[in-house]
Amino acid sequence: MDIKHIVEAILFAAHRPMTCKQIQQVFPELEQPDLADIEAAIVAITADYQPRPIELKSVASGYRFQVKAELSHWVARLFEEKPPKYSRALMETLAIIAYRQPVTRGDIEDIRGVSVSSSIIQTLLEREWIKVIGQKPVPGRPSLYGTSKQFLDYFNLSSLTELPTLAEIQQLDESIIDNPTPQASRENPQTTA
Repeated sequence: MDIKHIVEAILFAAHRPMTCKQIQQVFPELEQPDLADIEAAIVAITADYQPRPIELKSVASGYRFQVKAELSHWVARLFEEKPPKYSRALMETLAIIAYRQPVTRGDIEDIRGVSVSSSIIQTLLEREWIKVIGQKPVPGRPSLYGTSKQFLDYFNLSSLTELPTLAEIQQLDESIIDNPTPQASRENPQTTA
């Protein structure tokens, strides 16, 4: 049987991203293809899906099939459950950990200027977006936090280098301020003289 079809079926049926090594281990021991053959199959599959609404995406923990970003809002309508809304404090904490890792809770509090609720850290740990990656060698040995592969997968990144830079974030903020949405314009009508 064609290795490309087998790899495609494995990735399609998997409920999680898979590395080339994990794909190789699905094959019987005496029939395992070389990793180079699996990588070649992945390249071919990626090319096959180029014109389609689904893509084979490389994320931190392997390869997965997903709906292309430009169509995701249509597919989201299938799911009745609304995604959880996270507080500004939680998202600020996550951003600090992502950009400044490894950091302690005290480091986060120093940057934010306010204390960090233990429930925020707990929520991030439960979502598996962050993990304890060590202890700081100071009295009390506070935990050092960093992001996880699940964080990268959730935000569709293959590495932290894909995070937007501060300059890119500022440009985005400026474009939002310069081009408010119609909803924002209705909420903040400007009076003319």
